[in-house]
Amino acid sequence: MEFILEHTDPSGARAGRIITDHGEIETPIFMPVGTVGSVKAVWPKELMTDINADIILGNTYHLYLRPGLDVLSAAGGLHPFMNWERPILTDSGGYQVFSLSDRRKLTEEGATFQSHIDGSYHTFTPENVVDTQRTIGSDIMMVLDECPPGDSTQKYASDSNELTIRWAERCKRRFEETTPHYGASQSLFGIVQGVVYPEIRRRSARQLMDIDFPGYAIGGLSVGEPAEQMYAMVDVVAPILPKDKPRYLMGVGTPTNLIENVHRGIDMFDCVMPTRNGRNGMMFTTQGVINIKNAKWKTDFSCIDPGLDIYASQEFSKAYVRHLFIAGEILGLQLASIQNLAFYLWLMRQARQAILEDRFESFKREILPRIGSRL
Repeated sequence: MEFILEHTDPSGARAGRIITDHGEIETPIFMPVGTVGSVKAVWPKELMTDINADIILGNTYHLYLRPGLDVLSAAGGLHPFMNWERPILTDSGGYQVFSLSDRRKLTEEGATFQSHIDGSYHTFTPENVVDTQRTIGSDIMMVLDECPPGDSTQKYASDSNELTIRWAERCKRRFEETTPHYGASQSLFGIVQGVVYPEIRRRSARQLMDIDFPGYAIGGLSVGEPAEQMYAMVDVVAPILPKDKPRYLMGVGTPTNLIENVHRGIDMFDCVMPTRNGRNGMMFTTQGVINIKNAKWKTDFSCIDPGLDIYASQEFSKAYVRHLFIAGEILGLQLASIQNLAFYLWLMRQARQAILEDRFESFKREILPRIGSRL
């Protein structure tokens, strides 16, 4: 993997390019979440055409359980298995394992957990999580980390971070001892933790930099804390991280969250919000937010979003999409998901262009009230 920092706006927002064996990623970038090898309600061809996603995200925990490593290995990795030719990032599964608080046991060696599918017991270690991501074949892999609760005490957050650092060292060693399975290069990112404690966040970032990764994620945010605390922690961490390596804020977030954190120098984002909210009738548009189930759209025959030049946004009316939701038709979920993902990618491309033209702050002032308004 190669990261090229193309331009930094006077505000601190960055535009760059990540080069992988499966293609280039223009940053800032939003990564649609394909947890089990599928972005819900959207087929890969649509992701590559109208939505034009440079990269998607898969999840090690879920893919390990289903379809399983034997299937993925036999398929030649996740890329050919799901017919996706562009880059893939995989989360190590740490967040999923540690969200199973009543189904897992944490030790120095790793995390033993019960499958949410059938109750069977499994263990993730830093070493086998790297091995699993080798089998998946993702372009960007993540270290195993503990994602502590947002209300953790300072002592717990500190102890948890030290465990995450020791695991990161073991992941790095395993990564260096092994090679890709399918001929395409892979990279391993570290994950900064520390809950909402600035000094722990600073220490975590510096410890990971000493280990030396080609990219750094900021984890453990967007887990229930107020947005202002998230921004404060990004303000603490982002200036410490190397300027010549990509910065990934995990699990974030709303369109406003994305723009605010691009302003803070973040390059990469992922979140289930566009598809999850879309399946529940919330549609993000270039004009504002729509609850498509509302009766006000019953006879509105205007297109979904005149600001997006794609088939799903231009060729279907709000009245028709509302009808699909009321009638329980799957096409409504598909159209809303496509609209939302296309909007998120459009927003990142607009931000990138503003950065390249040194006008990000004026872009932010103009765009935030518009995209945050309720129609």
